[in-house]
Amino acid sequence: MTVVWTPEALQDREDVWDYIAEDNPAAAARMDELFSAVAGRLAVHAQLGRPGKIAGTREMIAHENYRLVYEIDGDDVWVLALVHTSRRWPPPRR
Repeated sequence: MTVVWTPEALQDREDVWDYIAEDNPAAAARMDELFSAVAGRLAVHAQLGRPGKIAGTREMIAHENYRLVYEIDGDDVWVLALVHTSRRWPPPRR
């Protein structure tokens, strides 16, 4: 399977990088490598995560503080969001 990060998920990932890198650039790099590794596992075992809170999605705890939200579409795994576990998920509708 192919893992595809949506623009929103890439922005989430960049936001995490920026936040952590303010204090510790090496830790930001390690965290980003962890996100890549988790997504890589999904390419081989897409069902690894649990059913998500939004119908049709799955969720995987990438780190104790971050949840990776994704969906499977044919031969593709679409990473939809990278959410800090302290944040409300899914976000409230407006």
